[in-house]
Amino acid sequence: MPSHQDLIEEFELLALSAGAAEPSLQQIADRLHHDMARYNWVGFYLMETPGFKSLVLGPYAGSFIPTPRIPIDKGLCGAAARSGTTVVVNDVASDPRYLGSDLVKSNIVVPIAIKGRVMAELCIESYFKDVFTPAEQRFIESCAAIGGRLLAKDSRGQTK
Repeated sequence: MPSHQDLIEEFELLALSAGAAEPSLQQIADRLHHDMARYNWVGFYLMETPGFKSLVLGPYAGSFIPTPRIPIDKGLCGAAARSGTTVVVNDVASDPRYLGSDLVKSNIVVPIAIKGRVMAELCIESYFKDVFTPAEQRFIESCAAIGGRLLAKDSRGQTK
């Protein structure tokens, strides 16, 4: 299994050579799901524009069908979008905001801001409790930052 640093370096190289953002985000989701044993679902949600009232499913990889659209006033994804800060819940049964599968035990959602506005999120769910330690959180936030650079590059019209 590659280390966090190995994956970050791989994703950084991907970001340097990437064309459009979504295929690269798909590669990141696929690698995280495949290589991180307890990341049972990994996905990006993209802010619905121009209304900015919902997150819509973007690239993802995982073992269950995700929620296709999440209003920003609902769930852990909505909480992260509204606050602009990472939401970590290592026992989703204890948090009434959680909306997903009964199989999931831990969830982390990292908002991705572009020019100061949340435009996407990286969401990871696990079938195990207590997966998202501070070290895991820092790693996932680094992955989200790379995803943000990919999306920002797309939004400036530098890629198609």
